[in-house]
Amino acid sequence: MGFCFGPLRLGWKSSGKATHLPEPPSSSVSLPSSSSSSSQFRRKGSLPSETEIMEKKRWDSLESWSMLLEPGNAESLEEVEGGYREEWMADLSQLFIGNKFASGSHSRIYRGIYKQRAVAVKMVRIPDQDEEKRAKLEEQFKSEVSFLSRLYHPNIVQFIAACKKPPMYCIITEYMSQGTLRMYLHKKEPYSLSTETILRLALDISRGMQYLHSQGVIHRDLKSDNLLLNDEMRVKVADFGTSCLETKSRKSKGNMGTYRWMAPEMIKEKPYTRKVDVYSFGIVLWELTTALVPFQGMTPVQAAYAAAEKKLRPPLSTTCQPVLNNLIKLCWSANPTKRPDFSYIVSALEKYDECLKEGLPLVAHREFRIKTSLVQMFKGCNPTSSSIPVHA
Repeated sequence: MGFCFGPLRLGWKSSGKATHLPEPPSSSVSLPSSSSSSSQFRRKGSLPSETEIMEKKRWDSLESWSMLLEPGNAESLEEVEGGYREEWMADLSQLFIGNKFASGSHSRIYRGIYKQRAVAVKMVRIPDQDEEKRAKLEEQFKSEVSFLSRLYHPNIVQFIAACKKPPMYCIITEYMSQGTLRMYLHKKEPYSLSTETILRLALDISRGMQYLHSQGVIHRDLKSDNLLLNDEMRVKVADFGTSCLETKSRKSKGNMGTYRWMAPEMIKEKPYTRKVDVYSFGIVLWELTTALVPFQGMTPVQAAYAAAEKKLRPPLSTTCQPVLNNLIKLCWSANPTKRPDFSYIVSALEKYDECLKEGLPLVAHREFRIKTSLVQMFKGCNPTSSSIPVHA
């Protein structure tokens, strides 16, 4: 289940609108989107209305949503946004849209070219009939653009531009050629990733999250489907549709995220802090050590109940380094105050990295300083920076 793209056929000049290229009949990869992640299953007894079913069929019947990115049906940004043009607004005359490679319940993601650069174009359809859903999707679009447009870090997916053309909104980001971390792990044999690979990927993720928290932002949907890989197999955190400022987290109602990765306090709709992201990272680190899906064999609701009410966690790997299992257990502690900050996680992983390069056994973070001091005394060298290659 990997990304396979046909060549982009850019055979003509654009004439002031997004150029849409023919979409092949190949099947798309189905990925959960942030718009559906917090409620993957409807409440008991709630069924889609006839209107909703008809609207879904109408949208699904469209060969390419990019057909809707026409100037004729565009709202005036000046009217919508209070009389000024946002800096992030896309120039549709520079956008060429290629093949679709992923889809969610309310979104599709296309490969594209924007200003001669390979990009990913996420299109979100805004429903006409469902006022509540429309308001929610519009708020998520606004949130994602707001956060992405001001976040700059090597391990955060780079925002490029966005546009609002009701009933279609789109966000343009850098193109991550190797797809999601979940797809990468799906192609691996269980428990097959080397310690070097686990540490390298985990460091990328934790550094991105450390930066995010330093900006006062809680992701709230950290999972392997929202972690993207580029040509160099570097990981970048993506999908900020459900993110929020930590200062506003206490005012948030309901649970956000995806049940298999969601912290118990959020499942129970209790007050929460940035430590919900640390819990989710613990699940992701477990995925790296096993290459399995968390709570496999359970439905999302069953997984949520097991984690929140029974305090169950996925079975730890018996083949990975014990210190990694210890870090996982620390991160997914039921008590949020016992979970470490990402600054600690990054530091611990960097120390494990140094041990590995020195040919030393990986030891608990608190024991490392003594061992490092002894090594430096005998070798007379200073530890170097972390640079572990990924063996895909």
